[in-house]
Amino acid sequence: MTRVGFLYPGHSAQDDYKTFATMIGGDVELPVVHTLMREDAHRVDALLDVGGPDVLAEGAEQLAGMDVDAAVWACTSGSFVFGWDGARDQVAGVRSHAGAPASSTSFAFVHALQQLRVHDVAIAATYPDDVSAKFVEFLSAAGVNVASLASHGVPTAAEVGTLEPDEVVDFVVSNDHSAARAVLVPDTALHSAALVEPLEALLGKPVLTANQVSVWEGLRLAGAARVEKGPGSLFRSGTDLVDSALHAH
Repeated sequence: MTRVGFLYPGHSAQDDYKTFATMIGGDVELPVVHTLMREDAHRVDALLDVGGPDVLAEGAEQLAGMDVDAAVWACTSGSFVFGWDGARDQVAGVRSHAGAPASSTSFAFVHALQQLRVHDVAIAATYPDDVSAKFVEFLSAAGVNVASLASHGVPTAAEVGTLEPDEVVDFVVSNDHSAARAVLVPDTALHSAALVEPLEALLGKPVLTANQVSVWEGLRLAGAARVEKGPGSLFRSGTDLVDSALHAH
């Protein structure tokens, strides 16, 4: 049995993880611990609180009691707003308290792009402009070129969780860019498990969503042999090309 634990802020699209577990099949469990969200807001100050060390330590200690093989801080905005070094410190804290290899969704995007050998991307973000810009900064620190950025401007995670699939598909497809070799959709509050394959079929290129890369990253860290059994080009590509961004920059 491979058990990957996820620290997930609040309640919005956490059921994606059950869907991914069903898609992957086999002896894989993806338990979710809901971390404290004092305020649900896509604002930098609120996101810094969502990803605070006290919040993550409490959640990671719960994962430690679940005997997980790996732990992932499943919040993109609540990690990249801390900048590269701050996000790396977050992961170190989760690793220490969970007693297992750890990462976050922001680093999962970087590792996924390494695995796919993609450097030029388009971003279709649900966040307001100022938060989306922080993700661009984080990716730029990893050497990723952002060919285009679209911000949906949704103010809360709860509202993102209620977006209809057709609306999500239209938003992502309409914000592709000809120079991009992949499209990134960076919000774990967004239901995406059932949309990755249709989006890739429509766009003809990899589509990386936040919950998708989080699951892939956790399974990679846990050394799961069945990591390829999941939706999209990323899962089919394996994990062998990743050179962890957590150890050097």
